[in-house]
Amino acid sequence: MNLFLDYTNRQIDAKSVEISGSKSESNRLLILQQFYPNLKLENVSDSDDSKHLSAALKSTKELVDIGHAGTAMRFLTAFFSAKEGREVVLTGSERMQNRPIKILVDALRILGADISYEEKEGYPPLRIKGKKLDVSKVSIHGNVSSQYISALLLIAPTLKNGLEIELLGAITSRPYLEMTLSLLNDVGVSTVFDENRITIAPKEEIEDTTIVVESDWSSASYFYSLVALSGIGTTLRLSSYKKESLQGDSSLATIYQNLGVTTTFSEHTITLVKTSDPTSQHLSLNLVSAPDIAQTIAVTCFGLEIACDLTGLHTLKIKETDRLVALDNELTKLGAKITVTDESLHLKASTRINSHCSIPTYHDHRMAMAFAPLALKVPITIEEADVVTKSFTSFWQDFTHCFA
Repeated sequence: MNLFLDYTNRQIDAKSVEISGSKSESNRLLILQQFYPNLKLENVSDSDDSKHLSAALKSTKELVDIGHAGTAMRFLTAFFSAKEGREVVLTGSERMQNRPIKILVDALRILGADISYEEKEGYPPLRIKGKKLDVSKVSIHGNVSSQYISALLLIAPTLKNGLEIELLGAITSRPYLEMTLSLLNDVGVSTVFDENRITIAPKEEIEDTTIVVESDWSSASYFYSLVALSGIGTTLRLSSYKKESLQGDSSLATIYQNLGVTTTFSEHTITLVKTSDPTSQHLSLNLVSAPDIAQTIAVTCFGLEIACDLTGLHTLKIKETDRLVALDNELTKLGAKITVTDESLHLKASTRINSHCSIPTYHDHRMAMAFAPLALKVPITIEEADVVTKSFTSFWQDFTHCFA
């Protein structure tokens, strides 16, 4: 589905948007719920990723296909490894079969997991024979995808002696690790994160527990961009959010102050107000703790005609697509002067935006949503726009609702 968008000379009219639960929190909690059935969840993400994960957890088939759901691939690799007596072949889309998973598999094998590659060494599909994992210590590089480490953390309480993980070198996306640990704490699991060592105590059972999932901050980023590209005085409320968030992407509230957007917290709602033009003509950020909002920020800066230098982006190359290359391609098409490296993006201040460009999404939900707010500046077409369902099923309804 290609979607033509033209909101030039339009203002946001909607007063509020309700956003589904965090995909990151939901997927972690869905795994924990399998270990602790008396855990009840509310406001679970309605994203395709969470639906794929939930379906996979309920499946009794040998072949488990999770499509494009990268988080599900990592978490399920660990989950099925620790599921005694269960044998599965875990696979996904063509892109998923070209996303590396060797680092996680190697770590699980050290713990005693029985995992083999069905086709290409280091990549899905995986044949996993679930068994009791007896080893309680493992080392893994801290600068790999945090999902590898979180996958280990989520199965850790089920191991007889718990688990001690040594993180080697620099730690990437630390907030996502802290999110996992906080959710483990919420269900009663004891954890310690001391410098480069994480220790998880074993936990067979928990008390009856209900957790309400906070709405997704990554999803909020597109509305921050929309407000930033609107006129001064534009106001939009988003729910349900809290000031003390587990999500690294909650840094949006601080980042977008530089782009003229003020955030006010009230109970479970945030109110975004465009209060000024950007405070500077150049934005420099290290997004190592929040790489998923890099696309949104780059597009916002381009739309505001200011420069930006974004670093800490090395994980973007192994997402649904190589996001750095995709941003380079599409922003250049729109008239940007941009350069990218393997871990950074450098955008010069623009003087014009080419109109009526058609933006391919590369099977990447964040490409579609990040570029959508540019429709306030020029008419634009988003190709394969339905890819947004991967993380934000109602995105286009909510986006167009803003101009109702």
